[in-house]
Amino acid sequence: MAMSKSTNTYNRQNWEDSDFPILCETCLGDNPYVRMTKDKYGSECKICMRPFTVFRWCPGARMRFKKTEVCQTCAKLKNVCQTCLLDLEFGLPIQVRDNALKVKDNLPRNEVNKEYYVQNLESQIKNSDGTEPLGEVGKAQAPSDLLMKLARTTPYYKRNRPHICSFWVKGECKRGEECPYRHEKPSDPDDPLSDQNIRDRYYGTNDPVADKLLRRASAMPVLTPPEDKSITTLYIGNLGEFIGESDLRDYFYQFGEIRNITIVPKQQCGFVQFTTRSSAELAAEKSFNKLIILGRRLTVRWGKSQARQSSAADGGVALPPVPGLPGALPPPPIPSTSGVNYFNIPISSTLPPPIPFYMPPPPLPSSSYTAASSSTSVLPGAEPPIPGTERPLPVYYPSQDPTRMGAVQIKPAP
Repeated sequence: MAMSKSTNTYNRQNWEDSDFPILCETCLGDNPYVRMTKDKYGSECKICMRPFTVFRWCPGARMRFKKTEVCQTCAKLKNVCQTCLLDLEFGLPIQVRDNALKVKDNLPRNEVNKEYYVQNLESQIKNSDGTEPLGEVGKAQAPSDLLMKLARTTPYYKRNRPHICSFWVKGECKRGEECPYRHEKPSDPDDPLSDQNIRDRYYGTNDPVADKLLRRASAMPVLTPPEDKSITTLYIGNLGEFIGESDLRDYFYQFGEIRNITIVPKQQCGFVQFTTRSSAELAAEKSFNKLIILGRRLTVRWGKSQARQSSAADGGVALPPVPGLPGALPPPPIPSTSGVNYFNIPISSTLPPPIPFYMPPPPLPSSSYTAASSSTSVLPGAEPPIPGTERPLPVYYPSQDPTRMGAVQIKPAP
């Protein structure tokens, strides 16, 4: 147990008094004008049981108030946030990070041994600038492939949401929209994620979130090289507006000689072509699901063969027909050589010969002819035709046919 403030002992001199907490970007929130309250020796650390300075703040609008849970010495020992206890660099639980880096937790659990270990650690902190992790985490080598696949590159502000309103679950909440808590259905109590412990999170044992991430990593797909050995191009997607050719060249030059780099700004993607297939395979293996440039996770895929694309566009590859479509149309009939026929319609011997095109005569005054003369070819000054032998004017267009709309020809009076 920690000693009281009034006790003048050696332990009293080792109590923590800090001016600003060690937080991740998610816990700090998206509000640039965040206000914090500082409580000197306000609570004891959940790990080492020593009093430390507690900070309390609201990350943003419609968010819950958060506070620091562990002291800065314990946070620097594991390189974690003082509030969520997630890794500051990758945003992952300690169990996942230690499993990827092959780091063994040697933090003592006994009260006396823990106090002695922390005092020696504080002497190391005074001799360092405080920007690098201490202990076994600081001695670890470069990040592994597992960390690059699971690392969170952007803040996850959804984690700062308020807790679920217990009165709303019971159907007794009377605040309505003014309630500061969430009105949502709670998760299943049998779900392992609903039972999390801060000590298990810190020591990296029995962490349900870490178990979920490790299962996700084992089920991740693998990028298989294409069978065509002539393909040496990699597709790079999700470039955004600020990643250009120079950024891709600075990263991919370590895998081998680069022949060409093409950027497509409209599609926000690019193509990196290597001179050898071995260099392309090495780059694909080292970059798939773990390529992060300027804080942005990029998509890496194999390119496609241009020869196959051109042959398919030219019709060189026979594709299977789509089921359900009608068959091919029959060939058109051979045009007749006996006359001019632009519609390939055979000319029958029973039909009258085609009438040459000429303009019809101008209309005559209605006083000189009967009603039948309007539909017969009668020239001025000629005798009227014999009834029953009238020849109608030739029909050149459907609109000139008097019988098209059901009209009946009126014969002249005898």
